[in-house]
Amino acid sequence: MIDRVDQFVFLDSVPFNSRSWQQRNYIRSGDEKRLLTVPVSTKGLSGQLIRDVDIVSDAGFPAKHIRSIEMNYSTCPFFSEYSEGLFECYFHSEGKLNRLNQSIILWFCKVLNIETPICTSSELNSSGSKADLLAGICDELGADQYLSAPGSKSYIEESLAFVRRGISVEYHEYEHPEYAQFGKGFIPYIASIDLLFNVGADEALRIIRSGVSEFFEGH
Repeated sequence: MIDRVDQFVFLDSVPFNSRSWQQRNYIRSGDEKRLLTVPVSTKGLSGQLIRDVDIVSDAGFPAKHIRSIEMNYSTCPFFSEYSEGLFECYFHSEGKLNRLNQSIILWFCKVLNIETPICTSSELNSSGSKADLLAGICDELGADQYLSAPGSKSYIEESLAFVRRGISVEYHEYEHPEYAQFGKGFIPYIASIDLLFNVGADEALRIIRSGVSEFFEGH
């Protein structure tokens, strides 16, 4: 999605959802997928914003993540080229989940040569929730189109927030391409490190772009 737009916003000023992908992702482990989860503090913190979520420092993190990645990807063709940069991201979190996520995503963008400008919603003045917040952010940034994850379609279309502002909405429909992946069979929709370690940055970007029929209008 970052590669398809003219401006990307980290939505860090909304409530944290422990059932979402905000703290976890899959990697390939043998012929199956394995979930890696960042341990965070949630007890008594219902409704805390993403930007305020603390990483639990005494849960063997990030050593366990790094060990799992090394065990499952060290024999991949491009592991040695990119693993050090990835692992450095784990130590730039300042103890915050959103800092960790941003560090990893920004590193990926640099490696893949994706130069889309990025900011955080906390830096902006827009308020509200769901469609009202999203439309407000678009309006504040002077956008006339919004590219949304398909999962947001229901609440966006139940609202007139975008219509009132004259902002059109498109959805990020993605056909997952296959690529050379170690093990038996292909496992889609796992962490981008799988793609990067297997095929390298130049081929990774080409493969990512092949999953959409065309770039978002204007990009």
